[in-house]
Amino acid sequence: MSAILLEPYSIRGVSFRNRIVMSPMCMHSATAAGVATDFHVMHYGARALGGAGLVMTETAAVLRNGPIGPGDLGIWDDMHIPALRRIVDAVHLVGGRIGVQIGHAGRQLGLPELTAVAPSPLAWGPDSRTPLELTQDGIAEVVGAFAAGARRAKEAGFDVVEVHAAHGFLLNQFLSSLSNKRTDEYGGDHAGRYRIVREVLNAVRSEWNGPLFVRISSTDYVGGGNTPEDFIVFGGWMKEQGVDLVDASSGGSAPVKVSPFPGYQVPAAELIRRKVGILTGAVGLIETGRQAEEILRNGRADLVFVGREMLKDPFWARTAADELRHPIQPPAQYTRYGSAWQRALPPVPASPLVDTVAA
Repeated sequence: MSAILLEPYSIRGVSFRNRIVMSPMCMHSATAAGVATDFHVMHYGARALGGAGLVMTETAAVLRNGPIGPGDLGIWDDMHIPALRRIVDAVHLVGGRIGVQIGHAGRQLGLPELTAVAPSPLAWGPDSRTPLELTQDGIAEVVGAFAAGARRAKEAGFDVVEVHAAHGFLLNQFLSSLSNKRTDEYGGDHAGRYRIVREVLNAVRSEWNGPLFVRISSTDYVGGGNTPEDFIVFGGWMKEQGVDLVDASSGGSAPVKVSPFPGYQVPAAELIRRKVGILTGAVGLIETGRQAEEILRNGRADLVFVGREMLKDPFWARTAADELRHPIQPPAQYTRYGSAWQRALPPVPASPLVDTVAA
């Protein structure tokens, strides 16, 4: 029996060689201006070389005051495009697909010299600073910045765009009644709390016609906060707006301690998939190929997002293939016939670092 995990899959005309996705994870290795470095090219390229069907970058901030922490990627300026394109080219060179997650940290801005903003002037925790409440002009600026980020993603050559609306960051702050106490049209009921997300998705779709994902926090783990049932409502609207896949994570809206276990977030992806009829991505301590295969074979999700395990093992896809006894094609250069195959491959672009050393 073949492994569903390792079969090709397509979304909106973009083909992936398997259903394995490297989950977005902060690397804090960009320049102070948010520009990607050689580390990112090596890091993401290695996971594509290792066989992942789709590699997701860490969050790229859509505004200067949007990074989660120092060294985070930026996509708020055209100056970011050339370095992002280097990452894209490295992943494409070895047959992978590459997605960029675009977002804004909101009140969880990790740069103390900049002003944090949020839907309401509420600190995340007792030791956190109080953000400024976004005005309606400020909200319009955020919406426009997401659209501009999507445009830059297209110019850089990305295959997928994911809007980050999870983990207690700005869009999640609007969605959660724990952090959104507004009394205008951007607060209150589900429709009000969703309004900025609706505007962001419409703005992104005006610039981006490829696969569009949204990462959500399916539960706040706090009474009065969001639960997976709330995302049946939100997810239905996302589907209507042309979102292709909901990437179901959890937490971040409040400083609570979560006791994770393998697959602990999968039930939310399964619920949303079945109730909304939208593609979902499962994430959260997915460790083995057999575990990932069970999720897909039982219709609990459509893609599997692997995080920490892929940091430990860039060739996690091959590890999973060996475990599932499903053959996958290695990089041509890694076979005994590599030199013959390599003559048919596109030329490897010169590295600026190597060129500098040679000079």
